[in-house]
Amino acid sequence: MSVDSGIGSCEVAGISLGGIVSSKAVRIAGDALDASIINYVKKEHGINIGDRMAEEIKITIGNAYPTDTESSMDVRGRDVSTGLPKQCTMTSSEVREAMSENIEQMIEAIKQTLENTPPELAADIIETGIYISGGGALIKGLDRLIGTTLKIPVYIAENPMDCVVRGTGAYLEAINRRR
Repeated sequence: MSVDSGIGSCEVAGISLGGIVSSKAVRIAGDALDASIINYVKKEHGINIGDRMAEEIKITIGNAYPTDTESSMDVRGRDVSTGLPKQCTMTSSEVREAMSENIEQMIEAIKQTLENTPPELAADIIETGIYISGGGALIKGLDRLIGTTLKIPVYIAENPMDCVVRGTGAYLEAINRRR
């Protein structure tokens, strides 16, 4: 099973014998996570921040699974009420809370794909695991959260940001060799 979480969507596919057996795509991925962080900071801290700051927060202290150490980051933006510059400190648990609803939707898409997968293939997935690629794979603890929730081994692909491009290239090379 492959989960590709990119900028605009999360695609989940059960693959067997070179073909897709079951799949599901949801419009929840990097941009939606950034938007959820923007909304959280506005609601909880009264600060308007932009996409770049939200992305920086996600990359720097964002995580999907609780850790022993709590990290924090200074967040700068514009005060909602006065329009003046304002700063607050945000913790990794706040970022996790901000992203939790979207991450739950990603996990639900994986569950639905597993439910639509033939039993024989589902048994293979339980044994071989789920592979995560795309920028979403870089969210700290996402693999652990999915694995703990679904009780299936989860692995982050080597060079997750390049997987789709490399896979497409390999597929095109295979087509050219067949010709």
